[in-house]
Amino acid sequence: MIRNLTTFTDFQILGLSDVPHTKSLLFFLLLVIYIAALLGNLTIMLISFLDVTLHTPMYFFLRNLSLLDICYTSTTMPKMLQVLMVEKKNISITACVVQLYIFFACVGTECILLGVMSYDRFLAICSPLQYLLIMNYKLSRFLAALSWIGGLLNSVIHTFFTFHLHFCESNQINYYFCDIPPLLLLSCDDTFLNEILLQSIGVFIAWTPFLCICLSYVYIIVTILKIRSKEGRLKAFSTCFSHLLVVILYYGSSISSYVTPASSHVLNNDRVMSVFYSVVTPMLNPVIYTLKNQDVKKAVVKQFTIFFGL
Repeated sequence: MIRNLTTFTDFQILGLSDVPHTKSLLFFLLLVIYIAALLGNLTIMLISFLDVTLHTPMYFFLRNLSLLDICYTSTTMPKMLQVLMVEKKNISITACVVQLYIFFACVGTECILLGVMSYDRFLAICSPLQYLLIMNYKLSRFLAALSWIGGLLNSVIHTFFTFHLHFCESNQINYYFCDIPPLLLLSCDDTFLNEILLQSIGVFIAWTPFLCICLSYVYIIVTILKIRSKEGRLKAFSTCFSHLLVVILYYGSSISSYVTPASSHVLNNDRVMSVFYSVVTPMLNPVIYTLKNQDVKKAVVKQFTIFFGL
């Protein structure tokens, strides 16, 4: 993939160089967020695996989401912390390729997976009697595998075309990590094809799942409103509230980075949003699913009681 198409041997990650007086504070804050994201998502994965009451398609997809969140943070956070701690801003082109590939694979996989999870909630609420017949073991595994394969193939295309550009304008990436929009700004080649690919493939990877999510929740809301008892409506809505909140946080913070041409990006705004969807959202996801889901809360208490012998 990497040929002699650039005059540089590495890139410089500038992400936080414009806030020198708050580096120590930012390092501590990001480290806490990173540890919280790792522990929270590992806890969700472990609890949903150990507790048999959570051996359902919904929590199987949740385990995949937690694994994705761990990949997100572990791809970007170590380099961010390194830049803050030892001011080592350089990243080799090979490392940049790997970082971009893994990160963009996670982006694509999460978009598809959130769409799959909305379909799961649609079946559970709109067709409860047929739910386990339709969303069986084989289908849930197939949909999860489809999400990962789709994300990986999406990343192969974008990584290939991104690193076949000449980077001769500068080797300074004014960003927190190697991402497509800031890299396109460094190229002295015509990036029109890259931007077309980014937006056209995004229709299938991001917008199609988002449309499925919107349609699923239209049917879900209509079905919930038909429930006569207030308790029944609240119980039905609580089963999908966590997923809906995660969708709003993820799409609201990430989609703007990839739907506009690179030339029109305001990098300061993009940097803030990138930190939110790649660092903060993975930390919030397990919190949302733990606080807003009674089954998860009960499972956490149960497993901690067993572990500590209380």
